[in-house]
Amino acid sequence: MTTKTDISTLEDIKSVLDSFYTTVKKDPFIGPVFNEKIGDRWPEHLEKMYRFWQTILLEVHTYSGSPFPPHKHLPVDKEHFDRWMEIFVATVDRLYTGPIADEAKMRAKNMADMFHYKINYFRDFAQNGDLLNLK
Repeated sequence: MTTKTDISTLEDIKSVLDSFYTTVKKDPFIGPVFNEKIGDRWPEHLEKMYRFWQTILLEVHTYSGSPFPPHKHLPVDKEHFDRWMEIFVATVDRLYTGPIADEAKMRAKNMADMFHYKINYFRDFAQNGDLLNLK
């Protein structure tokens, strides 16, 4: 039996993300959203995700940019974020244990909550034409 260790290298991050996105791509609920949006650009997407997670978990600053804009118009709801989190947590828990693994799950949860909030905010704005519903 192999003892699990904590996430500590870029290779660890790659193993989490490769396993996670392999599951996501095949998932009947969220897979179609990802596959339609990303299309044949999975290698590029993964490289960007490796850099993003390396920056926030290992403090090796290889990512710059704004992660939200590409997600702004996705046809997703809370259930999609819940499923994304379910797969992410299960993947991390299956492969790693420790403070950085816990940090990854917490950061993913915060990001999912924030993206869900912002997507709904922009969706409401598009439907109502104003932010404060003043008419």
